Amino acid sequence: MKSSPIAAAISAIPVPAGDAEMLTGRQLRTIAELGDDVAFAIALPAGSVRYLSPAFAALSGYDAATLQNALDGDSASPLAPLAVWLRAMAAGTPGVRNRREFDLFDAERRPLALEALAIVPADDGSALVGLLRDLSARRGHDSEYKRFASMLNHEFRTPLATIDGAIQRLEATSSHAEESVRARYRKIGAAVDRLIGMLDEYLSPDRMATLGRTRQPNTITVGELVETGAAQIRTAGRAAVLQLDDVASILRGEPEGLRLALKVMIDNALAFSPPTAEVTVRVRRSGGGVEIAVLDGGAGVPPDDASRVFDKGYRGRNAAGLPGSGLGLYMARSIIEVHGGVLSLAPGQQGAGAEFRLWMPALVL
Repeated sequence: MKSSPIAAAISAIPVPAGDAEMLTGRQLRTIAELGDDVAFAIALPAGSVRYLSPAFAALSGYDAATLQNALDGDSASPLAPLAVWLRAMAAGTPGVRNRREFDLFDAERRPLALEALAIVPADDGSALVGLLRDLSARRGHDSEYKRFASMLNHEFRTPLATIDGAIQRLEATSSHAEESVRARYRKIGAAVDRLIGMLDEYLSPDRMATLGRTRQPNTITVGELVETGAAQIRTAGRAAVLQLDDVASILRGEPEGLRLALKVMIDNALAFSPPTAEVTVRVRRSGGGVEIAVLDGGAGVPPDDASRVFDKGYRGRNAAGLPGSGLGLYMARSIIEVHGGVLSLAPGQQGAGAEFRLWMPALVL
């Protein structure tokens, strides 16, 4: 039986002599077609399409001939922007990995967002090879993140502005009030300023607008995240006890959002434990992901409050006299859930301290 052009092209890809019996052309084609990414190979210097995954037609509605026409200089082709870039990459420096995003239209004139990765192998300049990836899921995640952040910003900023205005009026009219009352006003005002500052830093419209314009970091190692938390504990003058089973795993998510969630957990541990108590951060593998637990040396969460600690605006009985608005843990859990994780309070006994657990799926274990 005569082999297909695709099989022939894949068979032509050089394979080290020692692996020749292990990797056949059919096996290489199967590897190239795994998943939703589109693999391609463009012969050089001719600029002819040597190989294009069948997934390209399913994704875009175009076949290899359409891409070839664009590579041949058809400026009216819907794939012309991609083809111009591919030609430029083919003439570039061998061994250099290149990346670019494209906003195109598929064969039915629907938006098609692609990420293109391409390289001319340093040891074989006969082809430009690479991948095309559908960015729909990533763009959808970015859109959902913006919507979520906008909702949080509005939900928090509106009542905070009301409180801020009320406190300013009270302070302006309380010149004859007792110093203890005025001190309480100042505490409330400082707490409002702190929360508004957090909104400006993490959830401001300007910050959200940067999503989509530039590629944002979307991963952080467990070690980097934990080190941020440990530094926060030490800056507060407390001893940080680290129990680390795994710091090499990679978490997918907006790094600043994950740092903020851990910061809230540590703020909670610092606030609800004696000034001399250690704060423990424990990392361990769990259920296909990583669990980061923060344990304090305080009295623990009263049983009656345990089921409500993540409610918006809720403050437990042991929070009396402490600054706060009851929004921190609510916001932290919302951030973690948007990233596909779980933030929970571990069951415990009164007097044994509180343990909050942050679980996230991991990319590398």
